[in-house]
Order: sequence, then structure tokens, then C-alpha cells
Amino acid sequence: MTDDYSTRIGQFITTTTLGEAVRAYVPKPLPPNPPIRIETFYPLLDAANQALGRLDGLQAILPDVNMLLYFYNRREAVLSSQIEGTQSSLSELLLFENHLLQGDSDAEEVSNYVAAMEHGLGRIRSGFPLSNRLLREMHEVLLRSGRGSDKTPGEFRKSQNWIGGTRPGNAVYVPPPVEEMLETMSNLEKFLHRDSGHLPLLIDAALAHVQFESAHPFLDGNGRIGRLLITLLLCERQVLKTPSLYLSLYFKEKRDQYYNLLQKVRLEGDWEAWVEFFLVGVRETADQACATAVAVRDLFEFDESRIRLIPRSGSMINVHVYLEHRPITTLQQVSEGTGLTLATVAKAMEQLQALGVAEEVTGRRRDRIFAYANYLDLLNEGTGPSIISKQSKVSSSQTPRK
Repeated sequence: MTDDYSTRIGQFITTTTLGEAVRAYVPKPLPPNPPIRIETFYPLLDAANQALGRLDGLQAILPDVNMLLYFYNRREAVLSSQIEGTQSSLSELLLFENHLLQGDSDAEEVSNYVAAMEHGLGRIRSGFPLSNRLLREMHEVLLRSGRGSDKTPGEFRKSQNWIGGTRPGNAVYVPPPVEEMLETMSNLEKFLHRDSGHLPLLIDAALAHVQFESAHPFLDGNGRIGRLLITLLLCERQVLKTPSLYLSLYFKEKRDQYYNLLQKVRLEGDWEAWVEFFLVGVRETADQACATAVAVRDLFEFDESRIRLIPRSGSMINVHVYLEHRPITTLQQVSEGTGLTLATVAKAMEQLQALGVAEEVTGRRRDRIFAYANYLDLLNEGTGPSIISKQSKVSSSQTPRK
């Protein structure tokens, strides 16, 4: 017997936008009715929660988990922004933040995403609730400059939008009109703050993400804020002590399946297929993050052991530790960060290059930039080239702006 999910399907409303009559979708409030059959997901839930537990225990194996989170969060910013069409890599973001890459609007856009992420996480840590107000605050930071800065940052939309297609009439999906969108977002907030009838948190997160994407409350930036919503919810409910789970790579690699399942919820009411996809993604992403953390630890220890075999390697050790925290840098920046002279840093970097630890990436004699290439390769999985791909935009100044 086939399950009847028709009562879960929202309402289609005919509305006119840009002179065209279109059918806009208004989702029903959460949770779905009939309810999600939780018992069918117990094995997946157990596997996903165990993977999250391992991920949240990284502090036990890493000497500095905050350092890895710093780069992992930026990797997420790159991946999430790439889904929306930006071309910046993690290396280019690090160069931009290090004032070594000029005039790169994509890197600026990703940098704004990092700032929005940090704003949201900071507010959650201070006890501020995950709410529509917080989502609007993050959106304001996300679109504070560059592309999208003219799309009413920090405000829910006041006009109809659409997804896919060249105009409303051939759109793949038309979200609810403004009034219905505001009601949907209000209902979503109530769902997140309800006192009873809780589902397992990962299922709550799965449902909330789809509901946000269906509402599409902003003129731009919905995908990025919607993906951040997942991590913020896990941190607010203290399933994760650190913001270490991001699903953008999973969604990027399975983009067609991701969008098809969102539409299947809207058109068929099939939440179960989406929840299964989501839970598998949580488990795979958490396991992958753990594996990356272990690989980074092993790389650092292996390289340090090789460095220590070299007589009088104290300066090399200092430069290697600096590269762990800033894997793309200049000799001037290393000198300022370590207190070593430029001559000492230059010699240590030359020795690290000979060992294959550091790599000069510009090919220039002056204003050189060095990268901890093997480390970047581990961090860059799925984000594109690990070393600079826009060399012509690299700043000619070795002194970072204050």
C-alpha cells in the first residue's frame, strides 16, 4: 500500500509578478502531518549521532582545535558560496583576508559569509535565540558589500522572487508571496521554539532547512543562510560544542539529488526521502571532517619530525608552527609573527622548501608568497585549486594593510 502524503502538500496560490501569472507555493506549517515515521530512521539517526559525537570529540586528538575550525569554517564559506556561483577558492579567500589579493569580488563575497557565520555563532554563544531576527542580522552581514548589497540586506523581501528560469513564467520554483512568506517564517520560528512534541534534533534540522528554502525569505543569499541554519541549530541545542559540521560539500556534490528532493517534498509531501538523504549527509560529512582532522594532525607531526632531524632547526620549527596557523604568507609576515629576522626567516623557508613542506607560489624573485601546500591540499577538498589561480591579482606589497 502506498503512503498517502497528500495532506502534507502545501497550497499553490496564483499571483502576478512582472506581468505574469504564476503559481506560488505556500508550505504547510511544521511538523508534517501525517508525522514523520521516526522508527524507520533509527539506524541512520544512530549512525549520524555517533559520527557527530566523534566530530565533537576532536579536542581530544588535536592540539589546537580552534585553529582547524578557523580554516574549516572558511572552507565551508567557500563551498557554500560556490553553490551560488562564486569562483573563489579557499587559498584565494586566505590571500584576500591576508591583504595579498586585490580586487576580487568573489573572495570579498566569501569573506562576508565568514563574517555572517561568526556573527550568528557569536550571538548563539551569548544566549541569543535562533530566530528570524538573528537570520536577518546574519543576512545583513552577508550582503554588506559586493554582489547582492542592493538586495535589501537584513530585511525579508517585500516583493515576489523565483528560482531558476529567466523569468517568473518559466521558473523552476516560485516561493510564497510576501504575506504568506512572513507567516511561513513566523511558523518556522514557532516550530524551532516549541516546548513539546520534539522530534530528534537532526530531523528538526532537516525539516527546518527545507522549510526555510521553500519560504525563500530574502531577495538574495537564501541558500547560504539556509545552510548556516543547520549548524546554528545544532550549536544552539548543544549537540555540537564547536561549529564543526557543514553540509555544503555534500549538497554541492549531490546538487541534482538535493534539489530534486526539495521539490519532492513540495510536490509529493515526501519528507521521508529528504530526511534519509539528510541523515546520510550528516554521517558522511562528520566522518569526513574527522578524517581530515586526523590527517592534518598526522601531517603536522610528520613534518615536525623531519624538521627536528636537521641540526639547529629551532627557526624552522618556529616558521613551521607559523605556517600551521597561516598556511599562505610572506617572509615579512612570518618575521613579524615570529619575531625572527627576515634573513633568518628566509633561510628557514628555503630549508622548508627543500623538505617539501613549504612552496613558493608566485614564481617571482621579489614579493614572494609561500604556502604550506600539503596542508592546503587537505583543507581544500572540494573547493577547487589549492594554490593561487589568479596570480595576476596578487598584491605586489609584502606589507599587509592594517
